[in-house]
Parts: sequence; structure tokens; C-alpha cells
Amino acid sequence: MQYENQDVTRIYAGSDHAGFALRARLVAHLRGRGIEVKELGAPTAESSDYPDWAAAVGRAVREQAGSFGLLVCGTGLGVCIAANKVHGVRAVDVWNLEGARQSRGHNDANVLCLGAKLVAEADAIAIVDVWLETPFEGGRHARRVAQIAAIEAQEK
Repeated sequence: MQYENQDVTRIYAGSDHAGFALRARLVAHLRGRGIEVKELGAPTAESSDYPDWAAAVGRAVREQAGSFGLLVCGTGLGVCIAANKVHGVRAVDVWNLEGARQSRGHNDANVLCLGAKLVAEADAIAIVDVWLETPFEGGRHARRVAQIAAIEAQEK
């Protein structure tokens, strides 16, 4: 699917039980826009551990060039912390449209995390759309993203 400013090849989605319902709504929205979404869990709304799903999404994004990740938990914080432990992931917990723009445009974030208890469904849909429509600006921001990657490489 071509968003206004970039081509989205695939999105990997995951959540724990707290984010299950919002994830389902976001996946339906994305599929309605013609985007291929692969759900990596949780398979039900039964209690589950967010680090498992964050790791699965992060690893899939790392392995599939041009893909993005979408993670949802109660606050977005837990999945964000866990996803950022996967080398090559730049996960962000976004609560508004400006954060969505900045995280893509300046940080080249590749995993979007949302908090189902903190972000209303309509706002979450708008955040996802803005995040996917915003291209990485490159330039001075590319240098900084490279610096982040260098820190990550030192931590192996």
C-alpha cells in the first residue's frame, strides 16, 4: 500500500491482553487500507506477557527490510522497552500526532507502540496513519540514527 509519502511493504503486529482489542481494530483499519499485516500475538485476550510479543515483532521487523511493527499494551511503555532490546529496532511509544511525525521524520522509528489505556481508538488510528505517512527526512537526522546504531553495535 502506498501511503502518501512512502511505500509500506508489511506490518507486523502484536500485543498483550491489555492491547488485544485495540490491536484488532488497528489491524482491521490497516487491512482496510490494503496493507499486509501479519499478527504475531497474542492470539487471545487471555493474560499474556508483553515481552514475548514485542520480541517477536521486533525480530520480524529486523529480518524483513522495509517492514514496520505495531505493538499495543496497556501503556505502550512495556512493549516499547522490550522491543528496543532487539538489535535494529527503534521503537517509540507515541501518544499524539506530533510524536508520530517526529519519530518517523527525525528518528526513522520502525516500531510504533501504543497504550490502549492511554490513547483513544480514534486517536490511535490517526497516529498510525500519520506515522506511516511520514517519511524519514534523512540529512542531519541520518547522522544521528547512525550514531544510535553505533551505540547498539557496541552493546552486542
